[in-house]
Amino acid sequence: MIMQEPPFRDPAAPLHDRIGDVLRRLTIEEKLGLLHQYQAPVERLGIGPFRTGTEALHGLAWLGPATVFPQAIGLASTWDPDLLHRVGAAAGDEVVACHHKDPAGAGLNVWAPVVNPLRDPRWGRNEEGYSEDPWLTSVLATAYARGLGGSAPDDDGPPAVLKTAPTLKHFLAYNNETDRCATSSNLPPRVLHEYELPAFKQPIESGAAVAVMPSYNLVNGRPAHLSPLIGQVLRAWAPGDLLVVSDAYAPGNLTGLQGYHDTLPEAYAHAVKAGLDSFTQDDDRAQATLGHLRAALDQGLLTEQDIDQAAGHALAIRFRLGEFDPATPYDDVTDSVVNCPEHRALAREAARRSFVLLENDGLLPLRDVRKVAVLGQLGDTLMEDWYSGTLPYAVTARAGLAERCETVFCEAVDRVTLTAESGPVAADPAGGPLSVGAPEAGLFDVFDWGGGAYALRSVTTGRFVSVDGTTLVNDQPGPNGWEVRQTFRMEERPRGTLALRHISTGCYVGAADDGVLRLVDDADQAVWLAMDVVRSGTAEAARLAAEADVAIVVAGDHPLVNGRETEDRLTLALAPAQDAVVRAAREANPRTVLVLTSGYPLTWTTGDLPAVLWSAHGGQEYGHALAEVLFGDADPEGRLTQTWYRSEHELPDLLDYDIIASDATYQYFRGVPLHPFGHGLSYTTFGYTGLRVRLDGDVVHAEVTVTNTGPRPGVEVVQFYTHQQRSRVKQPLRRLRGFEKVRLGPGESRTVELRLPVSDLAFWDVTRGRFVVERAPHRLMAGRSATDLRLSAGFEVEGEVVPPQRGPLRAACHDEYDAITFVDAGRSDGDAVRSDAEGAWILFREVDLTGVTTCVARAGSTEGGVITVRLGDPLHGPAPAGFPVPRTGRYDHQAIPVSLEGVDGVHDLYVVFENEGVTLTVIEFGAGA
Repeated sequence: MIMQEPPFRDPAAPLHDRIGDVLRRLTIEEKLGLLHQYQAPVERLGIGPFRTGTEALHGLAWLGPATVFPQAIGLASTWDPDLLHRVGAAAGDEVVACHHKDPAGAGLNVWAPVVNPLRDPRWGRNEEGYSEDPWLTSVLATAYARGLGGSAPDDDGPPAVLKTAPTLKHFLAYNNETDRCATSSNLPPRVLHEYELPAFKQPIESGAAVAVMPSYNLVNGRPAHLSPLIGQVLRAWAPGDLLVVSDAYAPGNLTGLQGYHDTLPEAYAHAVKAGLDSFTQDDDRAQATLGHLRAALDQGLLTEQDIDQAAGHALAIRFRLGEFDPATPYDDVTDSVVNCPEHRALAREAARRSFVLLENDGLLPLRDVRKVAVLGQLGDTLMEDWYSGTLPYAVTARAGLAERCETVFCEAVDRVTLTAESGPVAADPAGGPLSVGAPEAGLFDVFDWGGGAYALRSVTTGRFVSVDGTTLVNDQPGPNGWEVRQTFRMEERPRGTLALRHISTGCYVGAADDGVLRLVDDADQAVWLAMDVVRSGTAEAARLAAEADVAIVVAGDHPLVNGRETEDRLTLALAPAQDAVVRAAREANPRTVLVLTSGYPLTWTTGDLPAVLWSAHGGQEYGHALAEVLFGDADPEGRLTQTWYRSEHELPDLLDYDIIASDATYQYFRGVPLHPFGHGLSYTTFGYTGLRVRLDGDVVHAEVTVTNTGPRPGVEVVQFYTHQQRSRVKQPLRRLRGFEKVRLGPGESRTVELRLPVSDLAFWDVTRGRFVVERAPHRLMAGRSATDLRLSAGFEVEGEVVPPQRGPLRAACHDEYDAITFVDAGRSDGDAVRSDAEGAWILFREVDLTGVTTCVARAGSTEGGVITVRLGDPLHGPAPAGFPVPRTGRYDHQAIPVSLEGVDGVHDLYVVFENEGVTLTVIEFGAGA
């Protein structure tokens, strides 16, 4: 007898029907088993195990050697969606190959790309994102996700069978590592809808991304994992099922660091109802999570329908990956694709095209060069970051340049001895403990990674000093791992000595009775060390620079030190010791090029450098790519996707997410940056002529002619920006609307066009809770960067006039504010505001109070307080109403009615909080009987 396959095995059946068939066959326990990162098999149905969470941010990661492409911020600097699509496709192939080799270790749900707009360059995870512009981020993320998922470049939608299932990270408003699980990101409605959400929209709406990961932080007082926006917005955008996976160990924070719920069954039930489908908790040990979900069911906090919905989302991704089909288009992908010649060539191309020429007085491209001095801590090494694969090989700057000309090299670090009162410090030749009192001083090389973080390498062993338990040893190849144990701070002590403080533990280095260096808790027990320089790194760099035709200083960051996941930066400055090397090389040789390699913007102090070139950490082919750009084999194509500020002092507080109020990012920044968004020089020059703009129905048409006015071929990124010149609200100074990358020979011209839907000119109208296109004049600008705009032309839009406000005034939907925090109005939904100080206020512009005689405020406070309504001015304006706010619970907001006298017409209305800690949700006006 031939057994008939169940309907869910039929690839021709509708996806909804296949999911429904599986769910009807599963027991409740089997359904629950699908809600963990490690989904349990259902052997009786022939359903195998499944796991979410393979990392592929810029190539396959964490699973051994694989092709390592430039960091995400570097890929973005190419401004080339086609390139990102090809890199995504290559990474997807390598994920599939590893999955075929090890299905349990390499799942097909990929946690990439990261689409958080890079609001603040001090964010520790800056290297993971694409741009401070949300639209550019969405374009590049969509391209990369489409490559990961298996879409062809010219496909309009996702493939019939996904190669991998891309997951967008991290929803929502996540740009700080400092207390990241406990801080709340303040998001006014305009910032939410105009800046944060748009980065997620296109990848989801196009079907390129099929999953989303919420972030660790809270948003307006509510954990992101419980955000009602998951269901209200993200799933409304998605053309099909959207899988929502938690970040690692984030569910436990709901009762832990965040304390949002008292019990885990309550917290997990809330998460499922908010839209979370997969719990990444306790690694592969699912029992506790499933137990809490079962308890939530037993307590009536969840229904089986809630479980079916979440399990259905998890199953949908597995169906779309072809797991239950007889065959998939990717069955023949083998391990041979990993680091194959095509992927190595692509890695080289991506690295070459990501370089951004920041400054150049004509020194580059290099000509008639016979001898180059390669200097700096990054001159002969390549770095892996937390989300990169293991480098299969490494072409360093030194190696790449050595293929082109004679090179000399030094790391330009100080070589020192360390001496305590009881004698010199020495390293065990076998890599064991460091000790004091040795008969002969050991030599150590000192690496400055900025922000006060130093690493020490033993000259004897060539290994870095680390901490094993509490003992200092020298057995590591460099800073590494999730908890970096190889970096120290140097604190001054009397008589020119210093104490070493271990950064990851905060403990000091002390000497035990046997002389072995160990960590101690008490600063008074720290051993005082005299550091004597045996060989100066700057002097050595200056000597080699003076003897060379050109000096190339390769400086920058270490991706695992002083700016990484869990650690924000405090400064934008290049590490002081590296900065000193740049200055010494420049003084010794006027023909000095600074090559910056970093995952974020940097500043330096040498102001007359003839050339500065930047790239992110560029992967395995970095050195070849660098040589091709330096010697002019290729035009530097990269353009910045982030503003490079002159100092961190030009930035708002790291936790200030309101880019509009704080004049942040290129859209609102009023200063003169070190280098603007979109900046990047070429080895040739370009002229812009003939900008024409016309409005054709619902589309703005623009075109501009770009000409290569220089002597050699070059690449230009033509950028279009707009500015709304009159508005009810504060508008961006400029906003990127389109771009095109063109390659032109000498004297060659091309006309570049822009088609911009008028609807894209909308802003979020807080008075009516929707996007609106205003009737207003606009300026369209074309040029080379956000501040190098060569041509502009005006056009008029016949849109709406926002009327005065009449309806309920929701407190979170105000126009301006002072000393206000956004908070959750209720556990499940709604935003409110809370005063942070006496005299805090919110402003509602143009409120029509005609005929109004009554007013009701819904407010509360654990200590009580007073709210005053004033007209025209928060301090001295007439006060037609005051509300005594009673003492209430956190969410127990009371309706407080008052009468209004002598109020009529349209006014700017200030709601003033006379006390700290008062929460307001809404104010409503009415007419008396």
